[in-house]
Amino acid sequence: MILAIVQARMSSSRLPGKVMKKILGKPIIGYLFDRLKVSRRIDKIILATSVNQENDELVSYVQGLGFDVWRSSEEDVLERFFFAAKKYAADTVVRITGDCPLIDVKICDQLIDEFTKHQVDYAFLAPSFAEGLDCEVLKVTVLEKCYQHAALASEREHVTPYIRNHKDQFKLFCLDNREDHSGYRVVVDEPEDFAMLEILFNDYYKKIHPQGSFDGIKAYLDKHPELIKMNSHVVRNEGFIKSRQNDKAVK
Repeated sequence: MILAIVQARMSSSRLPGKVMKKILGKPIIGYLFDRLKVSRRIDKIILATSVNQENDELVSYVQGLGFDVWRSSEEDVLERFFFAAKKYAADTVVRITGDCPLIDVKICDQLIDEFTKHQVDYAFLAPSFAEGLDCEVLKVTVLEKCYQHAALASEREHVTPYIRNHKDQFKLFCLDNREDHSGYRVVVDEPEDFAMLEILFNDYYKKIHPQGSFDGIKAYLDKHPELIKMNSHVVRNEGFIKSRQNDKAVK
């Protein structure tokens, strides 16, 4: 069973409560779930968040959409993923972060197909994809190994770094993009990200099919370079970079 686990929580140092911030009257995480549910490859989609009370609003909203929720550790996201995967008896996990309201489900399905075709332990997208389309696919047996052996705070907070830190132990596949879209940013990490997406949604998203691919979004952004400039200065994967800089052994 292929289980998509969307990780999200309300505590964000850069943009608190970002996943429940509304655009066109709807929390951004709602757009993410809407897009994921048309996947041809994913069997089940759940939210994984922490037991902290501040996440109750998020939990109620996602459950109201008809999706299951798993609650566990606030900081040890790897623990969240492992026990969620065990609860639902998954053999494959797709990792999604809740701040990607414009995720392209066709790309997710393609990555799952490549994961299966090449019979690898872990598959991920190259940096040539736009930031905000991120997804990763891994075997639950590999997730278990990460859970048992990951000792660094960054490895436990970001789920998959243990695999990349020990490439010799795993079979990896990286899906490259046909073009370099690394200059596009459709994720919500910073206030500038939200401001840009709010304009994009109001002026474009409500006029197209809700499942529109990133190609259409890119075409629109190319015609409106002022939107691209709004958050182009934000460092890609800044949260992970900071956690690596302040890394420490926690196990």
